[in-house]
Amino acid sequence: MRTPVNRFHSLFAALVAGGAVFAADADWPQFRGPTRDNKVSGFRAPATWPKTLKQGWKVTVGDAVASPVLAGETIYAFTRQGKEEVLTALDAATGKKNWEYRYEAEELRGPASSFKGPRSTPAVGDGKVATLGVGGVVSCVDAKTGKEVWQKKTNAKPPFYTSDSPLVAEGLCVIHLGDRQKGELTAFDLGKGDVKWKWAGDAPSYGSPVLATISGVKQVVVVTPKNLVGVSFSDGKLLWQTPFMAGRYPTGTPVVDGDTVIVPGRAFAIVRTGDKFEAKELWKGQAPHQYNTPVLKEGVLYGLSGRGKSTKLYAQDAKTGKVLWEGKDEHGECGAVLDAGSVLLEQSSDSDLVAFKPSKTGYEEIAKYKVADSPTWAMPIVAGNRIYVKDRESITLWTIE
Repeated sequence: MRTPVNRFHSLFAALVAGGAVFAADADWPQFRGPTRDNKVSGFRAPATWPKTLKQGWKVTVGDAVASPVLAGETIYAFTRQGKEEVLTALDAATGKKNWEYRYEAEELRGPASSFKGPRSTPAVGDGKVATLGVGGVVSCVDAKTGKEVWQKKTNAKPPFYTSDSPLVAEGLCVIHLGDRQKGELTAFDLGKGDVKWKWAGDAPSYGSPVLATISGVKQVVVVTPKNLVGVSFSDGKLLWQTPFMAGRYPTGTPVVDGDTVIVPGRAFAIVRTGDKFEAKELWKGQAPHQYNTPVLKEGVLYGLSGRGKSTKLYAQDAKTGKVLWEGKDEHGECGAVLDAGSVLLEQSSDSDLVAFKPSKTGYEEIAKYKVADSPTWAMPIVAGNRIYVKDRESITLWTIE
């Protein structure tokens, strides 16, 4: 039975620990941030980085590699507790639980069962929170109360279960659902759960769709196991596709720069002629990353390379595909790089948070902190001087002081 446990209480004033103001643009409401590009707003690097970060609170929320999200003064975490998938709302300043929404979830089997919790990051928009469970359960709840708005038990999942993170925009919730053979990129009405449109085509990958405006047309761009695809955001009609295979386990989320779409090892210019679109290859080369999507900053892609149990930071020219440098230090198997303005922040599954300088010439580390006692596969949230870190079971608030 699905039961929201309502413990909602009055919010604290919009002051973060340490006195920094919590601006509205600090929200991190879905996978890779507001515009799915891993760009942080409102962060100011300290003149002198402290030796350690200050721990504010730590709360056990459950097993997951899904990243938490932030909207206003609320953290939302999607996890597994026992036999249930649970969406938990926490007060961002104190860690106190506002509410929980839970339902019985499918048990994972086979090689994927080493990670029992959700992989799909929730998305917040229009006062609602959308989630995708490991077995293809799509849920939408009220962001303030946790009350269920609608739920769809699609039973659609690829071999290693779902990893696609919902895309919420303009009253729609877009998710790529499917199994090993086929899939449907589906737009649900966020308020009612009705299907507004579908693109029936390739099976889903383990990356996520992004929303982009290319040549004046708003479209959803997504990687499938066989193709790179763009469909109209207004009606789901196929605009263009080009053959693309990202290996046995396609995990990349597209990086969009104007009319250019970058995926692991390749870049395409999306050219419009009249009402027709075409993907023209710009470069093809080394694909350094596997379980992460790089961040684009001033013409350079920064990410984590490697295909084993460790990775290394790298920089790649976004226009040519040339790898500019690769760091010497080993990092965890999976992670993410965030653009925080004057610095780049990297966190990988080795539980370290690293600050380094953006540079075309080489790696220069600024600071390094241990932020968890267990692997950190989820992406951190950076808001003002707050850093929220999800490890295997818990979320911890750290502050830079």
